[in-house]
Amino acid sequence: MKPALDLQHPRRAMPARCLLGIAILLAGYLPVDLFAGSLPTGQGVHGRYSGKQGHIIVVTVPTDDSATTVQGTFLGRSIRFFPETRLDEPKGFVGLLGIDLQDEPGTHELNVEVKTRERSRTVRYSVTVVKEKFHIEHLTLPKDKVDLDEKTLARWKAEQEQVKEALATESPSKLWQPGFVEPVNGKRTGIFGSVRVMNGQPRNPHNGEDVGAPLGTAVAATNDGVVRLTVDHFFSGKGLFVDHGLGFYSMYFHLSEVLVKDGDQVKAGQVIGKVGATGRATGPHLHWGVKLNGARVNPYALLDLPFKGETPSAAPVPVVDPASSIGAPVP
Repeated sequence: MKPALDLQHPRRAMPARCLLGIAILLAGYLPVDLFAGSLPTGQGVHGRYSGKQGHIIVVTVPTDDSATTVQGTFLGRSIRFFPETRLDEPKGFVGLLGIDLQDEPGTHELNVEVKTRERSRTVRYSVTVVKEKFHIEHLTLPKDKVDLDEKTLARWKAEQEQVKEALATESPSKLWQPGFVEPVNGKRTGIFGSVRVMNGQPRNPHNGEDVGAPLGTAVAATNDGVVRLTVDHFFSGKGLFVDHGLGFYSMYFHLSEVLVKDGDQVKAGQVIGKVGATGRATGPHLHWGVKLNGARVNPYALLDLPFKGETPSAAPVPVVDPASSIGAPVP
């Protein structure tokens, strides 16, 4: 019987050590895909993306002309893709992946199904969610503005259902065009995602940005779309929701006037309302919010997207100290 191999013996251990060294050297030079089978589940093999909570990631999926539909799933949310039209980019499809302000930090998988007339295939990407540092804001308000009575609570619940139902119907095609507009060129508060403690009670994080501007200042649509819903709600006051297609919505709250109606088509830069202080607000300002495929993202992330165009911008306004919006989160 041959003796068992003793790796501790110097002469016999040498070949094993040499083989291990060669394997390590090869791992440094060979493509990662050759070792894809050793990757943990959920670590996507077709590419890696990363973004902070509240940011937007542009995901590109190379395809040929035979692709008919491309749709992804990320953390239970559906991501709809559209054909790439930028001349300097490879042929394929593009998706806007919103990282919700409360998505769990860490690495998650984005599964994208690419369908053709003959077959379908799944492309997997790793998406690393990076924790963002949000502010904590303490507010002292009249008791009736924080603790709702029975009647007001019932009103708020009905308003939440109205918004939820309206946003459940989305345009099946992309309506927005290259180039996004800042609705009001006022002073930003930078409080997106901040946790508000009202009269000592922690509340849900602020899901939009407040822009300080004088009462009556014109508010412009950030891009092309359809007015899905106009409201006059307890928390958000007079406002509207614009459907930009494929699960992308923008919203404008605390207006003094709404200048459009449900079903109207609007263009980027078109005046759709005026700055006010309606609803639960301490002074005139615009609450600007964006919901992308169900994710609450920082609206200013739109201005950094790599889709530029010759769209008009909102007219400059005098800079004033913004009043804090104290509205409730949108469902």
